[in-house]
Amino acid sequence: MKVALFIPCYIDQFYPKVAIATLELLEKLGCEVTYPLNQTCCGQPMANSGFEHLSKDCDNNFVDNFRGFDYIVSPSGSCTLHIKEHLHGSDNQASTHIRKHIYELSEFMTDILKVEKLDAKFPHKIGLHQSCHGQRGLKLAQMSELVAEPFSKIERLLKMVEGLSIVALDRKDECCGFGGTFCVTEEAVSVKMGKDRITDHTKHEAEFIVGSDVSCLMHMEGIMKRQGSEIKVKHIAEILNG
Repeated sequence: MKVALFIPCYIDQFYPKVAIATLELLEKLGCEVTYPLNQTCCGQPMANSGFEHLSKDCDNNFVDNFRGFDYIVSPSGSCTLHIKEHLHGSDNQASTHIRKHIYELSEFMTDILKVEKLDAKFPHKIGLHQSCHGQRGLKLAQMSELVAEPFSKIERLLKMVEGLSIVALDRKDECCGFGGTFCVTEEAVSVKMGKDRITDHTKHEAEFIVGSDVSCLMHMEGIMKRQGSEIKVKHIAEILNG
């Protein structure tokens, strides 16, 4: 299985350990992983700001880097969803293949690799943050407002980790307020939403806030550092990698 590793720019620049953990985890699970060296931004910030028509070069560069692989895997739900829904490169056949074969990490582990067991330990109480893009776009977890059987692909994987316990939050699928460029254009609202989300985790005595999108974790981490909170953040790849 030829897998290409797609690392979003903010992970590359600020959280490289998440990228390394993702690579190591995929290799442990038997994947032949390649990291295309000329990959850059997927174009999501431009598209989210209303300038998708200016992201053509990003699209073509993405296609050039990721054509020819069986699967493309990324430790970011938001960037994965952007490619699934908005990639329109000049080579339509290659673009279509990529859109159908790109997966967020936990989605890939659950739906493609069908992982049933992990060799990992993390003896801590964690609060699970379900990012909006992953939950509502990629369907990584059930939305609480729906009268339907609950599920969470991320939670299922975390329950395979020895010693880890997940606290029950009051509002488990509430947005943290990051929202990409929203946190810049609506700073006050974004911060207030982030504080509310952190309060839920603090109330239930979580030691770590864990999620599948570093962007959301980065937003909450910044607020918690300013608050002097002892709660830390972890991406799922770092925990599942053991």
